[in-house]
Amino acid sequence: MTQEDRYRKAGVDIEKGNQFVKNIGPLVQSTHNPSVLTGLGGFSGLFSLDSAKGMEEPVLVSATDGVGTKLRIAFLMDKHDTIGIDMVAMSVNDLVVCGAKPLFMLDYFATGKLKLGVAQEVLEGIVEGCRQADSALIGGETAEMPDSYPDGEYDLAGFAVGIVDKPKILDPAKVPSKAALVGMASTGLHSNGYSLVRDIVFNQLGLKVDSKVDDLPRLVGEELIEPTQIYVKAALALLQNLDLHALAHITGGGLLENLPRVLPPSTKAVIKKDSWPRQPVFEFLQKAGKLTEREMFRTFNSGVGMVAVLPRDQAQKAIDLLAEMGQKAYLIGELVDNPQGTEQVEII
Repeated sequence: MTQEDRYRKAGVDIEKGNQFVKNIGPLVQSTHNPSVLTGLGGFSGLFSLDSAKGMEEPVLVSATDGVGTKLRIAFLMDKHDTIGIDMVAMSVNDLVVCGAKPLFMLDYFATGKLKLGVAQEVLEGIVEGCRQADSALIGGETAEMPDSYPDGEYDLAGFAVGIVDKPKILDPAKVPSKAALVGMASTGLHSNGYSLVRDIVFNQLGLKVDSKVDDLPRLVGEELIEPTQIYVKAALALLQNLDLHALAHITGGGLLENLPRVLPPSTKAVIKKDSWPRQPVFEFLQKAGKLTEREMFRTFNSGVGMVAVLPRDQAQKAIDLLAEMGQKAYLIGELVDNPQGTEQVEII
């Protein structure tokens, strides 16, 4: 028995890994631009900082994230072609909130036994996410780890790098005490709160991913697998065309915890909860799980995945600009003085 055969018998198939790299080559290269200096197969990815030309003080920005237990929905549905979009979205949406343009991404895919079809579907989603974010996928790691994951399961994480000119960084200290809050619509749950979602849907209600319930327009699994919206192009358009003060990515912690991260303590966000429509999945979960309003706004995005803070007289311009890009947005509230330093988000 050769060494390759012994390693394969132990659970790691080097040839299959090599075949996967060959298979995904054209997909990965489709995200490349002239700044990408290397192809697949090297020990690292090289990216030229041509995009820094014209900047006074270019600053690199980094973010990393995974998909969380939304992966379990992909496993239950045996659907893997959109989960990569979620992975990209969670990192690039974090990058853009400081005003940075994403440059490139790396991915990490780990599984107990590499299944080429599944891995390729995941990669297709990552590539689609990179296209939506105008970001290059310049490398990654595919790890076959026997006995570390149940059969058919995997973990997925990503790492993104962007760039911003230091004088143009969106900084909470620069946010004025009075401004408008424009909320960009989410596509649903995005990639947060899935441990609670799964408890309600599968444990409490006993539903399956192919269940149909009256309160949802699609099958349960179809609602839960809907990929995260990528806001990069919309956010950068606001930054380039209006006097944008701040951006908040509404992830875990919802509006209650994410908005304060980009606001000075002397301000308070007053949000009108009826100023935007929510997808049926939120009403369904609140009713089925008997969740309070505070729990909903502290766990989920509740229909708003990104909030822009900008001058009040530019709110409608922002909404119109986003609409031209196909991104629904709404005036959801305003920023006011908060001299007592009380709770920074009030929902009325």
